Amino acid sequence: MIVVAFTWAEFAEQVAAGLASGAVYASLALALVLIFRTTGAINFAQGEMATFTTFIAWSLMNHGLGFWAAFPIVLVIAFVGGIGIERTLMRPFERGPVVSAAIVTLGLALVLNGLMSVIWGGADRTFNGGFSTRTVKIAGAHISIQYIGMVAVLFVLVALLAVFFRFTKVGLALRAASLNPDSSRLVGIRVGWMFALGWGLAAVVGAIAGLMIAPIESLGPDMMQVILLYAFAAAVLGGLDSPVGAVVGGLLLGLVITLLGRYVGYVGQTLKLPVALLLILALLVVRPGGLFGRVAARRV
Repeated sequence: MIVVAFTWAEFAEQVAAGLASGAVYASLALALVLIFRTTGAINFAQGEMATFTTFIAWSLMNHGLGFWAAFPIVLVIAFVGGIGIERTLMRPFERGPVVSAAIVTLGLALVLNGLMSVIWGGADRTFNGGFSTRTVKIAGAHISIQYIGMVAVLFVLVALLAVFFRFTKVGLALRAASLNPDSSRLVGIRVGWMFALGWGLAAVVGAIAGLMIAPIESLGPDMMQVILLYAFAAAVLGGLDSPVGAVVGGLLLGLVITLLGRYVGYVGQTLKLPVALLLILALLVVRPGGLFGRVAARRV
């Protein structure tokens, strides 16, 4: 059932909002894919890690720094924190069962959530982002500058990662370590540190997602929990081993659920996630590896 009268201007505004939400899902999904491709592990603490660094940014801004002044500081903290987590918590499980690493990340999520409640309290608060909330008129549609900025940040991030992985020695070494750790060790690549670098980069990407969504959502310890579900869905939709798939899946998911929530009456706000997961399940029946993923066949 259609609940609102359709106009092209209003449709364009909904598309912009959906792409902005999708940019956040894509960023967090990209962080999940980076860790999965590097170590084969699923990081269930990615949302809490992103929220923790967003709280650090909020604290820095409350002490006089502007958003863009706090931005690089928070990314450095996220990078160091990601490496520290891999070196201290995840390294003992590097060669162990994947389920063990997953359980560790679940425990880490609970610990970080509790720490945020202790340090900053459980109340939600406002977060002033780096983009204006005013709108610009494009072809009759009023598009928020904040939405444009969020999508632009995603594409800049993707471009920087593409250059890093394709044209730098460290990026190439990280790719080699993730594809064939044993052979990489034989040619002198420090695979353990490459894994740590993957965690550091994923933490940075996740932090960017948190900083982008916090001005729209209320900043609290549970801010990223539902968003992490969407990010998992986006990563699976695009293919869990495909960075391009994570970006496409995130943008597509954000667009679809925003349009469904706006124009389909029985979906609304409460059924967006179940409907999105149902659509992804239907896709995976046809393409088990996702839109861009690969299905590995093993001889037993």
